Amino acid sequence: MWIRTYSSLWMLGGVILILYLGHLYICAMVVVIQIFMASELFHLRRRVHEDKRLPGFWRINWYFFFTAMLYVYGRIISQQLVNTATSDKFFSKVVNGLIKYHMVICYFLYIAGMMWFILTLKKKMYKYQFGQYAWTHMILIVVFTQSSFTVANIFEGIFWFVLPASLIAMNDVAAYLFGFFFGRTPLIKLSPKKTWEGFIGASFATVVSAFLFANILGHFKWMTCPRKDLSTGWLDCDPGPLFKPEYYLFPEWLPQWFPWKGISVLPVQWHALCLGLFSSIIAPFGGFFASGLKRAFKIKDFGDSIPGHGGFTDRMDCQMVMAIFAYIYFQSFIASQTSTVDTILDQIVRNLSFEEQERLYHMLGQIFKGQQLGNYSA
Repeated sequence: MWIRTYSSLWMLGGVILILYLGHLYICAMVVVIQIFMASELFHLRRRVHEDKRLPGFWRINWYFFFTAMLYVYGRIISQQLVNTATSDKFFSKVVNGLIKYHMVICYFLYIAGMMWFILTLKKKMYKYQFGQYAWTHMILIVVFTQSSFTVANIFEGIFWFVLPASLIAMNDVAAYLFGFFFGRTPLIKLSPKKTWEGFIGASFATVVSAFLFANILGHFKWMTCPRKDLSTGWLDCDPGPLFKPEYYLFPEWLPQWFPWKGISVLPVQWHALCLGLFSSIIAPFGGFFASGLKRAFKIKDFGDSIPGHGGFTDRMDCQMVMAIFAYIYFQSFIASQTSTVDTILDQIVRNLSFEEQERLYHMLGQIFKGQQLGNYSA
């Protein structure tokens, strides 16, 4: 327990320092964690005897991993790359070309990997090799792709990374405390220590914490500002409507001695309630999935990278589920209503060449000129 506590404090201190440094450093932390997780899971199915007969076969796993990284992160940060490259015309053309043909490049990289894999096939090793091939793709789909949405959330504002990640940690701690003091009824066979009392108590505590913690985070501009490029400077922006307080009056039937007449709430706090519900009811099933996987392989932990905690995969199982939900929730209920211009610009950058963008610019200029002339004549 003491080792686990010390490790938690060191991790908390490191994360706070990285949060202070800003968006790009947080993204770098996520990438490093993903590499550690992939390493732990690749080693889970590796057999020393078979690997000796297939020297260098492990390189194929990492080749597919980095190809997937190029594809996913290329899609996520394309707009930031363009905004960073606009200062240099040559660099801007190169970046626009890479973005335009990004999917083609990644496709042929994947095909090259598949051909490499086929050329390495050996007699009496087919079952093991295809098992590793399938295992690698499961890791890319279930682990890497889900966790990569964390980076997309970070660029929308550090708030959308810190709040979901914190809710998972809060729910984990609350479930342990409620289960320790009140737990009597087993919840699920995969995790015998989990109880209904811990699950219900943690759900209530997490939802309340989400509402309160969102209010605290929402008052820091550097938490709420989205990052539109790949620079490392601090951001200062006008808080959007989600982070501007609204005052709600309490009903008149409350007794006169009640000290407050109303409450100031950030609109984002209502969204935080939804994130809190998901993190306490659905996200724990990511942990149950990981428990089932460990039981299937008859192991206690995925690794020993973090003293007292096991491996990075042991700590990130629920975070992956939460990351993709936070991204989907943001894009469905927040971004779709508040950033239509940014969405259109992103589509223009992705689908039009530099020359086509210039043509669009001149055409828009002519349209606006015609509108101005029409206004003057009216």
